[in-house]
Amino acid sequence: MKLNNKKPYPVLSIAALAVLAVLLVLLEINKNTFGMAVSILQKSAILAIVAVSMNLLNGFTGLFSLGQAGFMAIGAYVTAIFSIPAETIDSVYYTGGLAPWLMNLKVGLNVLPASLQIVMGILAGGLVAAVFAALIGIPVLRLKSDYLAIATLGFSEIIRAIISSPQMDKITNGSYGLKNIPGFALGLDFLPAGIGTLLVPFTVAGLCIGFMVLVIRSSYGRAFMAIREDGVAAEAMGINLLKHKEISFIISSFFTAVAGGLLAMFMRSIEARTFQITLTYDILLIVVIGGLGSITGSVLAAFLVTAAKEWWLRFFDTPLVIGGVTIPLFRTGFRMVIFSLLLMAVVLFFRRGLMGNREFAWADLLSWPRRLVKTPPSGPKTGKGGKKNG
Repeated sequence: MKLNNKKPYPVLSIAALAVLAVLLVLLEINKNTFGMAVSILQKSAILAIVAVSMNLLNGFTGLFSLGQAGFMAIGAYVTAIFSIPAETIDSVYYTGGLAPWLMNLKVGLNVLPASLQIVMGILAGGLVAAVFAALIGIPVLRLKSDYLAIATLGFSEIIRAIISSPQMDKITNGSYGLKNIPGFALGLDFLPAGIGTLLVPFTVAGLCIGFMVLVIRSSYGRAFMAIREDGVAAEAMGINLLKHKEISFIISSFFTAVAGGLLAMFMRSIEARTFQITLTYDILLIVVIGGLGSITGSVLAAFLVTAAKEWWLRFFDTPLVIGGVTIPLFRTGFRMVIFSLLLMAVVLFFRRGLMGNREFAWADLLSWPRRLVKTPPSGPKTGKGGKKNG
């Protein structure tokens, strides 16, 4: 009789996705009770997209880029301009009004369903960011290491300065920012009323991360990793360095901008200061904690870091009184001190991040209990000189 040696891993994956979907639906139904958890999960899913796209560039291609905040700003503003209802434009651009050509575009798009306008805005934001990445990538990607990081960081600040400049008042509303942006549960007419708070960001995150995983597993992904390991050897093997760096940069920028569009929908209002350098540093922190070269590490770290900063450590920001004595350390901002100490611990004990360059595998998870209880085999004892006893 032939034994069935098929592994149950696909079934486990489907079961895990089903459990996740059920949990999301339950949280969606009870979002008034679990508002904080819903908000953290939304933001975590968005940051997971950015972290994976940054890892594609930094971890898999070996390009140290720090321009994520700039590309997120492009995606956020393009998405907001597309999705803000035409009837509320005057209340948003109350200082100088919207540029006539943009107003004509908004009036033309107003005949389309609101959900389609939002989807078009997110895709348009990604495409605009991809065009910018293609243009600046030609000179910038010839740089290496710190010089590339400085150049992309400068690009990010230039984008933020342009967005907030008075000359852009009729497009980006300058320093006033944009408001009345439809959220995940608003304007999506293909979903029941109030549904989509969690399902939309998680679905988009799954599609985006899934596409990047396919890219990494393709011949392009292997070329990216060859460039990371040794650019000279990769070029000697016939890999066009500039072409593949450009492709990686464009793909990363596109999905970063998509995440920026989702962030605009999450926040419902955006300003240029939202996309400061610290936002890029937060994303880099997530990538490093998860592990350079690990997709699942970036996703896991996005949820852990967001939950720690926004929820779990809030306890340390509240004054603590024990026996009538106020503990002086417990005050506003102390949670960031604790967060920094936890980061130091992670760096000390997990120098390559939580996952290193490995990916999640059911085989490793299922074999973990066996490895935990397994004792090393006992060999024959040796005495002095290496001779066996007995």
